[in-house]
Amino acid sequence: MIEVKDLVKRYGKHVAVDHLSFRVKKGQIYGFLGPNGAGKTTTMNMLTGYLAASEGQIVINGHDVSEEPMEARRCIGYLPEIPPLYLDMTPLEYLEFAAELKGISKDKRGAEIDKVMGQTQIREMQDRLIRHLSKGYRQRVGLAQALLGDPEVLILDEPMVGLDPKQIIEIRELIRSLGKKHTVILSSHILSEITSICDHVMIISHGKLVASDTPENLGHYMKNSDMMELQIRGSREACEKARELLKKVKGLEIKTAAASLEDVFLELTSGDPETAETEETEETEETEMEETETEETAAEETTAEVATAGGAAAEENKNGEEEEWNAGDL
Repeated sequence: MIEVKDLVKRYGKHVAVDHLSFRVKKGQIYGFLGPNGAGKTTTMNMLTGYLAASEGQIVINGHDVSEEPMEARRCIGYLPEIPPLYLDMTPLEYLEFAAELKGISKDKRGAEIDKVMGQTQIREMQDRLIRHLSKGYRQRVGLAQALLGDPEVLILDEPMVGLDPKQIIEIRELIRSLGKKHTVILSSHILSEITSICDHVMIISHGKLVASDTPENLGHYMKNSDMMELQIRGSREACEKARELLKKVKGLEIKTAAASLEDVFLELTSGDPETAETEETEETEETEMEETETEETAAEETTAEVATAGGAAAEENKNGEEEEWNAGDL
């Protein structure tokens, strides 16, 4: 379907794409993965004929891009990172304009436009100005333009950049459905999106292809490398001692991170429940003992007061009897 041989693109002394070679088979979704500035967009622009290559060859469905540009372009539907939309047009007007540019005959334009609007689910927005559409719907309009003419290959450059989570899910499902009928090349620097959508992944770095395989096989790429994350918590002095010891281990990378809110929360709430319960029980027992001692002291004081009062009463009775006896003698 697509064959790229020793593709090179230079800007003065800077080499943006450096002898890139790969093949794309029919009926699969390919992920073109790489960091910003890796050469993804430059490569896609050369695949679509928007940019001329400095060296190398691109063949699309048997057509050399440099020798048969129009025939090669008819096989491609292209969605740039920023869709080339006319904001003062409605989606319907824009698609009619794009269909005319692509050379679709008048008797087929209506049916073709209706089909791509159905595929991208923009029929309900067809009469609104594009400037009033959300970014997600603008991406859909751009994708509808790429689908016009039923191209065999779809090239999508960062189709989910700037979208909210709901829009990302919608575009992701749309790309999956398109992959059933088209060969799709999807560029992104978001690993999760490539993994969830693509059948095959090509990783580019500094303009060179560094890996090309299925997501599952690429996941085993690091299987022979052991990685261990060690987390040290403690006082500053303890952590510094640990750092000095770990520095003696060859090939060990040490990174210091400030405590996160999660770390603080765990530190403040990670007390032993049994210990806390024991301490609470001990405090309760101490309180009960103190209350018992207080009650016993109060009882003793009450008894003493009663005894004292009883003694005084007895003394008064004795004195009264003596007074009565003395009065009788007289």
